[in-house]
Formats: sequence, C-alpha cells, structure tokens
Amino acid sequence: MQQLLWPLVQAVRTQSPLVHNITNLVVMNNTANALLAVGASPIMAHAHAEVAQLQTICQALVLNIGTLDEYWVEAMLQAAAAANALGRPWVLDPVGAGATAYRDDVLRQLLALRPTIIRGNASEILALARHHTTATKGVDSTAASTEAVTAARQLSAQWGSVVCVSGETDIVVDGTRRADIANGSPLLTRVTGMGCSASAVLGALAAVAPPFEAAVAGVALFSLSGELAATGAAGPGSLQVRLLDTLHSLTEAEFTAHLRLRVW
Repeated sequence: MQQLLWPLVQAVRTQSPLVHNITNLVVMNNTANALLAVGASPIMAHAHAEVAQLQTICQALVLNIGTLDEYWVEAMLQAAAAANALGRPWVLDPVGAGATAYRDDVLRQLLALRPTIIRGNASEILALARHHTTATKGVDSTAASTEAVTAARQLSAQWGSVVCVSGETDIVVDGTRRADIANGSPLLTRVTGMGCSASAVLGALAAVAPPFEAAVAGVALFSLSGELAATGAAGPGSLQVRLLDTLHSLTEAEFTAHLRLRVW
C-alpha cells in the first residue's frame, strides 16, 4: 500500500480541497494552519444559517467536540446531515469521549449519522464503543492504541466508519483491513491540538481518496511530519513551527525513507 499513499498527499497539494471545520475553540488556529500547510483550504464556521449550505462548496467536513455547547452541537448535526445528503466525507474527532454524560449523548447523535472516519485516542475509542475498561483523563489517553483495536473494529462494523486510534503506534481499521503506522514523537503530546490537527488533515485526504486509504495517508503524513519536526526541536514551541514547515515541504524521498507502515 505504501506506494499508493504519496500520490494522495500530492493530490491534496494540487487539488487544494475545501475542508469545513466545526472544531473546538482551543485549536482553531492550529487546525487551519495544518490544513493550509498540507495544501488544503480551511473554512471555520458554525452558524446555523450557513452550515448546511457550506457543504455544497466544501469537499469534506471535520467535526471536533472538544469545546461543546448546545448551539455548536446543533450546527454539527446539521452539517453532518447535509454532508451525508451530498455524499461528502466527514470526520469525527470524539474529544473527551466518556468524560461526561452530555458528551457521550452528543456522540451517540453524531454516530447515528455514520461518520466516514472516526479518529481518537485509545481511551476515546474505548469509550465510544462503550468498552468501559479504562478511565478517561480529560482529552488524554490512559490506554495504549493496541488496547483499543477490538473497540475500533466494533465501531467500524456498527457504523461503517474507518476508525483511527492514535498512540505510540497509530492504528487504522475498517471492516477487513488494519494498518499500523509507527511514526511520531512523544513531544507531540506536549502541544495542544496535535490530535485535532491530525483529524483535520484526515479530512483533507478524505476529500481526494477512499476512506481507508485517506485515513492511512493522513495519519502517515501527520505522524511522520511530527517525527521529523521533533528532530532538532528545542521544545514544544519550536516543534509547532517545525511541524507546519514539514507538513508543507515534506518530499516523496523523505516520506518513503522514514515511513514505518504495516498493513494486515
């Protein structure tokens, strides 16, 4: 599969898909800049009067529940329904799944609209699949990605979604396939919004490729870029700058040489 991924990264750069994000207040700037760096175009909007119409001009939708309120939830539901009606792919980032009953109720409503791709950490995926075998620590995971493979497969089977579990090794599953991407850096966990930015990048790839291939390419691009950016970074601050630069300038030779991918 590896030889199929770089052309998808290039497709984002050449096609510059428009990606609509209803995301959390903490990460809007990070998310928009990550999309611009990979070659996509971001829209950040949540007004009820326009979210459905926006789907007619956007190629993908990303929903991130990090900072919920009732108004934004209704905007997400309207946008996802409109994306489905138009056949547009959409990504769900279930930030903090399992932390509160309200958050879980919102996620039940969004899952019923069958997201194209779900991307979260292991604790979030376990909670989303209602495998209450681990505790949620805010937006951080208390479980390894390998512990959530069964839950990810359950979600994929139930909702028809491709499911990505982030961790030391990122894992992507659909009904029959599994891909493990062993790139990344622990320093990424010291910067807020890295997972949210990764979800947005998945949206850009979903705009140009089938869901499983898009998810693998997006995870590979972001994790590998994070790994390379962390090399020589003085700390979290310089990592952010280096990550954007790497997402923008990554070459095929670097991608091929450094990607650690296993497809089952």
